[in-house]
Amino acid sequence: MPPSTGPASTGPASTAPASTELRNDRTTEIDTVGTLQLLRLLNAEDATVAAAVADILPVLAEVVDRTAALLRAGGRVHYFGAGSSGRIGVLDAAEVVPTFGVQPGLFVAHQAGGDAAVSQPVEGAEDRAELGRLAAAGLTAADLAVGLSASGRTPYVAGALGGARSAAALTVLISSNPAAPLAALADYCLIADTGREAIAGSTRLKAATAQKLILNSLSTAVMIRLGRTYSNLMVSLSGSNAKLRARQLTILTEASGAAPEACLAALAGCDGDLRLAVLCLLSGLDPCQGRAALAAADGNVRAALAAAGKGAAGG
Repeated sequence: MPPSTGPASTGPASTAPASTELRNDRTTEIDTVGTLQLLRLLNAEDATVAAAVADILPVLAEVVDRTAALLRAGGRVHYFGAGSSGRIGVLDAAEVVPTFGVQPGLFVAHQAGGDAAVSQPVEGAEDRAELGRLAAAGLTAADLAVGLSASGRTPYVAGALGGARSAAALTVLISSNPAAPLAALADYCLIADTGREAIAGSTRLKAATAQKLILNSLSTAVMIRLGRTYSNLMVSLSGSNAKLRARQLTILTEASGAAPEACLAALAGCDGDLRLAVLCLLSGLDPCQGRAALAAADGNVRAALAAAGKGAAGG
């Protein structure tokens, strides 16, 4: 395992409150002001989140590259969290499937308290480290375990990361507490220091927003590294409903410059495989040739075009 990147471990959990739990001097009068000013106070706090995430991008870049390598080798990504943190993981894992056309199960979200806790609180689940360890029981050295904990001390996440580390999986902690005790269990620490919340301890605000930004960036960047986009287009998008089929057509016309009628014909000839249709329209290959070219390029349209001696358009 590589050394942990990010803040050093603070050892066992202390009784000192996490920074996310402290009162914010900028919002002490939030319950006395008019509604517009109230919203401005919330918005001003939200505006600080992107800068906090920007600070951890060098470490995130390392995590992206390690994750892409694991997935190429047949591994999976597992998110572990409780409350709002866990729900952010559920959202990201679910949306990877239709956006990038990957198989369900490549990104797996584990919520403390199980599926029922996604929509309704399951009191006490986050305090049980053994539940986290049980959730991580199926991990192997091929996998990535991402612990989501605003405070950096959630027992459920501690159990999951500990179990993942015992299985030799790569471990990552995403937190907003620079003194996160769980840093000791992580190979990489992504600590977006979002500071004190507008409402003390309400980490569904800035801390959760930071987690969403980080997970969106992680999964999107990994998919780009694995060739699941062409330029900035979602060419791996599945056409599982009418809206997505219309989006496929828009993407294909953008990527190829061909008329909508030709794009519809290409999609039909490629059995709805958008990546294959893009490749065929840009290269002149027929679907059979295109499938072989894509397979040889590990599904990467740009690489398949280069191998076919065709210039890559659209970026």
